[in-house]
Amino acid sequence: MIAGVGSVSILVSDPAKSAEWYKKKLGFEVLANRGHAVFVRPKGSPTLVHLCGKCDAWGSDRPGGRTGVWLHCGRVVWIKDKKSGLSLPFSEPAAVEKTYLQLKEKGVEFSEPLTTTSWGKFAVLKDPDGNEIEIS
Repeated sequence: MIAGVGSVSILVSDPAKSAEWYKKKLGFEVLANRGHAVFVRPKGSPTLVHLCGKCDAWGSDRPGGRTGVWLHCGRVVWIKDKKSGLSLPFSEPAAVEKTYLQLKEKGVEFSEPLTTTSWGKFAVLKDPDGNEIEIS
């Protein structure tokens, strides 16, 4: 049976350049460079991010846009949404705000600024290819 998520792919125009950005701006570690594929991950995380350069598997896909990737900012807690009543996993709001401010200080661009919602806080950052990644 399935035991976990091994990696998440993000399409990029230059995997080595993107890996350097993920390392410098987000604090990721670079694990392997395989030419069109560079594997990075948040330090200590078992989940890899596959920065995928142009290859046949892309088809008509291209870099940019919402990825559906969620980066948590420390401890994950289940927070009850005040509107829907559902409890969902998110990072503690104070940790999200602290991470947002740290990333802004490093020059990370955000397509959606820090926003307070009925369940906590989130922001959406952009990598050098315009891929959008949520922190919440």
